[in-house]
Amino acid sequence: MKLVQLRFLAAVAQNGLNITLAANKLSTTQPAVSKQLRLLEDELGFNIFVRSGRALTRITPPGERVVQCALRIVREAQNIKGIAAEHKNEGRGTLSIGTTHTQARYVLPPVIREFRIRYPDVQFHLHQGTSEQIAEMAQSACIDLAIATGARDLFSQFVLLPCYRWHRRIIVPAGHPLERVEHITLKHLAKYPIVTYVFSFSGPSSLHDAFAAEGLRPNIALTARDADVIKTYVRLGLGVGIIAEMALDAESDSDLLSIDASHLFPMLTTWIGFARGMLLRRYMHEFISLLAPHLDRSLVDRAAQLRTQSEVDALFSSISLPTWIRTVAGLPQRGAAHCESPAQAHPAPR
Repeated sequence: MKLVQLRFLAAVAQNGLNITLAANKLSTTQPAVSKQLRLLEDELGFNIFVRSGRALTRITPPGERVVQCALRIVREAQNIKGIAAEHKNEGRGTLSIGTTHTQARYVLPPVIREFRIRYPDVQFHLHQGTSEQIAEMAQSACIDLAIATGARDLFSQFVLLPCYRWHRRIIVPAGHPLERVEHITLKHLAKYPIVTYVFSFSGPSSLHDAFAAEGLRPNIALTARDADVIKTYVRLGLGVGIIAEMALDAESDSDLLSIDASHLFPMLTTWIGFARGMLLRRYMHEFISLLAPHLDRSLVDRAAQLRTQSEVDALFSSISLPTWIRTVAGLPQRGAAHCESPAQAHPAPR
């Protein structure tokens, strides 16, 4: 068994079982990859893949275990290279982030801009998707860092660090009946179609849970993973929007009424995560601290050394997290609107 074979195996798994794509990523040929995979299977004595002609269709059950081991071994080999690179040139490398549309569109731009100023020679890759899609990227080691809210059970192999907290807000067009309601309740919302984010397919939804606790069932008219799409359909009159408060823009959303919903739904926490056992290079640490200043290198390193996510959570139990707190000037609203970049808020241990 050779490291090159495990590298080829990991690359194939990371590229949807497409040998041609894997070969291109590895700067080699498709026949070379196929040959090494066959040699590895011959040595193991079982098939890692199910084949249809020359195409790989799926991974066999024992093959799944081999792939996971290969990914860990390749990651450790990358860690060794990273240690050398850290000493040779701290300002060069790559950084791949997997995150949701809301984070990519509304939270990360100033963070990435500052990061690029500090590290112009680091190649930055930003991948967007649902929590499930981000988890798939993490599982196949296609990303270095994941940034999301909730869905923590999908990232069991990651160390998840809390970044900041935020509330949902209700948005309606000017003149909507809810504009005249002094104190909005879930019963008021249940009377109207709702346009909101795509729900997780693998876990509970705090929005659904809030309605269920009141014996209500929300009328979900449309879901989307893009806050801008949600706002578009609210403008068309398809329903009442429920979005993340940081997804509001004072200029482009001035035609919408923003209503505080912090009394209706629980506060949510956005986290950043990385694979357990992964070597974080200096520029990765700096990106994390740009997004969440309380996550300095010493605290992140302490968290990375813990064996379970429960231990990580306990580490942060006494730390006050930053909250999205900048008022959106010029945006019609009811209730306190908070929208400050988390990178501008500095929490302190209690």
